[in-house]
Formats: sequence, structure tokens, C-alpha cells
Amino acid sequence: MNVTGSLIMWRVIIQCSAESWRNSATAFKAIAAKYPATPLSSKKMRDDERRIMEYQLESVSDTEEFVEECMTLDGFTAMFESL
Repeated sequence: MNVTGSLIMWRVIIQCSAESWRNSATAFKAIAAKYPATPLSSKKMRDDERRIMEYQLESVSDTEEFVEECMTLDGFTAMFESL
């Protein structure tokens, strides 16, 4: 909890190229299914077909692990921030 007593939520932002998505979508979905994450958005960009996905999590340790696992996939980047 933060100083105001409310629960801190975390947003994970994951990006990958179209090729990385084609090669690793199944592996990514398996990783995402392991965590209690709420999908916030999923976008496929028109110009280069890269993917940008956002998830919300409650636990910072789950958030850190989710980001680390996503980064093991070739061509995937991930970061997180508090909401």
C-alpha cells in the first residue's frame, strides 16, 4: 500500500515486431497466462505491424517476473510503471 492507503497497481507494456510476434506469439501467450494480469490493450500498428500490449497487475513481484520472462523472447521488449 502507498501512503494514502490505496493499492498500487502496475502496468506492463510489451512491444515486439511483426516477425517476433509470428515466431513467438504462442510462447508469449503461455507466459501471459501464468500471471494474474488483466489485459488493458493490444494494438497492431498499421505501418509496420508491430504489437504493443498492456497488462495490469497488482503484485510488483509478479510484474517483475512477467517483464523478465517477456524479455526472454527474441525481439520482445517490456517495461513497467505504477498506475
